[in-house]
Amino acid sequence: MQALRDIDLYGAFPALALDRALSRHELSPPDRGLATEIVYGATRRRNTLDWALGLVLSRPLEGLDPWTRNALRLGAYQLLYLDAIPAHAAVNEAVELGKRYGHAGIAKLINGVLRGLARRLPDLPYPDPATDPVAHLALRHSHPEWLVRRWLARFGWAETVALLEADNAAPPFTIRANRLRTSREELLAQLGREGVAAEPGRYHPQALNLLEHPAVTEIPAFGRGLFTVQDETSMLATAALDPRPGDTVLDACAGLGGKTTHLAELMGDDGRVIATDIHPYKLEQLRAAAARLGVGIVEARRADARELGGELEGRADAALVDAPCTGLGVLRRRPDARWKKRESMLDEMPELQYEILVSAARCLRPGGVLVYSTCSIEPEENGAVVRRLLSQQPGFSLDPLRPHLPASLEPDLGPGAGELQLLPHRHGVDGFYVARLRRER
Repeated sequence: MQALRDIDLYGAFPALALDRALSRHELSPPDRGLATEIVYGATRRRNTLDWALGLVLSRPLEGLDPWTRNALRLGAYQLLYLDAIPAHAAVNEAVELGKRYGHAGIAKLINGVLRGLARRLPDLPYPDPATDPVAHLALRHSHPEWLVRRWLARFGWAETVALLEADNAAPPFTIRANRLRTSREELLAQLGREGVAAEPGRYHPQALNLLEHPAVTEIPAFGRGLFTVQDETSMLATAALDPRPGDTVLDACAGLGGKTTHLAELMGDDGRVIATDIHPYKLEQLRAAAARLGVGIVEARRADARELGGELEGRADAALVDAPCTGLGVLRRRPDARWKKRESMLDEMPELQYEILVSAARCLRPGGVLVYSTCSIEPEENGAVVRRLLSQQPGFSLDPLRPHLPASLEPDLGPGAGELQLLPHRHGVDGFYVARLRRER
C-alpha cells in the first residue's frame, strides 16, 4: 500500500518503492512474491483499474486522497486479476487499509465500491473491438491508446495482442555469472547450495534466471561477487561488441555499470574500459559494482556523452552506445513507464541518440567497432538513427552480427545482417535493438 501510494503521489520508481516497503517487514519468499505481483500489477493495470472503479464510483477517483485511491486500486486489482484470492478477502483487506490510513467513512466507501465492482464481474462493458479496437485493446491490456494505435498499424491485430500480453507478463529476474570468478554451471550449483533456485537463460551463456529467491543482496554468492543483476538482452549488446583483451573500449552511456563490467569480463580484465556518464551517483554505484566483481580496468568518468573526444578521439578500439530511449521494449519490467511516455518523445529522442552516436564514433580508431543499442522496439529510435549515421558520417558501414551472437539467434540474422531487433512476444525476452558498425580503415 505504501509503495503504491509513493508511486502514484511522488512518481517513485516501483522497484525502489517496493524495496523500501519490503524492508520494513520480514516476509517469506512467497509473500514477497505476492506483494511484488500486487504492486507491479496494480501499477501496470492502472488505466483499466481506474476505468473499472469509475463504473461504480459516484465521484472522480482522482479527487480522492492518495491512500483511498490506492486502497481501491489494490482491491480492484485482486478482484480483476488474482483469481486465487477470494473476492471477500480482497475487499476486506482493502477495507482494513482504509481504516488504517483513513477513517470509518473511508472504509465504508471502499467496502461499497469494491463490493459493487465485484457484482459487475465478469461482465465489464469493455468497448466493442469491432467499432473501437484501439480503446478495446487499451483497456483490455492496460496500455495507452497512442501506443496501441501505433502497434496495430505496424503489427496487425494478432501480433499486437501478443505484444500487449507479453508486456503484462512478469519478467524473469536475470543475473549474469561473473566469468572472472566462476562459470554459469558452477554458479548454478553454488546457488543451489545456498537455497536459491535458478535456471539457464534463453540466449546468453552467462545468463541465469532466478526463480524463488530472497532479496538479491542477501544471497551469499552476490556478496562474493560471483554474479550481478543484468537483463539478458543487455548482455547481447556487449556480446555484439565482442571486445578483445588489451583493447581500449568506450562505454559512452555507462549508467550503473551492468554493461561496463560485462565488457571488462569479456576482456579478461585486460585493457581499458572508459565508462562515461553524466550522473555522479551512477558512477559511484558503477565503481562499487566493479570493486565487488573484482574488475580493475574500468575508468569511470563524468562526461556528457554528446561531447566525447579530446584524448579519446580516434583512439578507441571499440565503443558501445546503449542510448537513452523511450524504453518501450521493456514495459513489462517497468510497470509505471507506459503511463509516463508520450508519443512526442519519438520525435525528440532520436536527435539526442544521434548526437551521442556521432560523438562516440569520433572516438574510434580506423577499423574500430561501434555498437548502438536501445531497449526500444520503435524504428525511429533504432534503424532510423543508424541509417542517419551511415548517410551523414562517411567511413562507417554495418558489420555482420552473426559471428558475435549466440547460435540460437541465427534465424533472426542473415549472413550479412548488422542489425537485430528482439521483440518480447516473438523472442521471450525484453524488446531490444542492436546494430554493429565498423569504421573503415
